[in-house]
This record gives sequence, C-alpha cells and structure tokens, in this order.
Amino acid sequence: MRNDARVHETSTHPFVRDVHGVRYQVTDVARAIAFYTAHLGFVLTHQQLPAFASVAFGDQQVLLSGPGASGSRPMPSGQPQVPGGWNRLVLRVDNLAAFVAALKDVGVPFRNVMESGPGGHQIQLDDPDGNPIELFEPAH
Repeated sequence: MRNDARVHETSTHPFVRDVHGVRYQVTDVARAIAFYTAHLGFVLTHQQLPAFASVAFGDQQVLLSGPGASGSRPMPSGQPQVPGGWNRLVLRVDNLAAFVAALKDVGVPFRNVMESGPGGHQIQLDDPDGNPIELFEPAH
C-alpha cells in the first residue's frame, strides 16, 4: 500500500463510529474563522459566535471553541483548557515552498524552518491562538 493511500474502511468498534473532527481552543472565534478560511482554504460550516464555530476542508472538520463554549470548560481539577501544544492538524499541500512564502508575506508566524526527510517536507505554523498546524508535502 502506498504511504498516501486513503483508507475508507468502516470501523468495527462497538461505540466509535468515526472521527468527528479536531477541536482547537481559541480566544477569538471570529478571528480563527477568518484565519482558517482566508489563509488555509477551509469553509465555515457552523457558527455560534462568540463561543463556537466549525470549519471544514472536504470531509475533515476543525472545531473552534472559544472561552464560552462547552468544549472549553475547565477540567474538574480546575485546570483551564488553553490553546497551543504540540499535537497538531496536518495539511497535505502542493508546492510547500511557495505556500510558505505566501503565508509569510501576510505575517503568518512559523514555529520552525522547513524540515526534510524521506517522506517529504514539513513546517509548523501557528494559528492566531498558538495552535500548531503542520504543512506537509510528500516526497514525489
């Protein structure tokens, strides 16, 4: 099987049906919507401003939870849910170098420089709240 092959099998787990999406904590939902739609090509699919929105790319969904969203409430220990971290959304892209240059031209912050490995090239950027996004161009 090729590394980039898509698997479309139905889960046989008795409770888990599918992946609903990736949730990111954000401080300003409207600003996050603008970032994902203007810079990364996502489409707004639902919003309940100022607390929540979802954006999609194809059948993949990112849930943007602001401070007032139920998905942002503190844990029972009192620990707040905050943006950032190292787990990340990975977007497969064409012409990574050109895309990076275009994003830098509009001031999008990057966490690192482009890395290359046997599988391809990748770089990490931050959304406006510091949530990481990896741009990945597979080796050809």
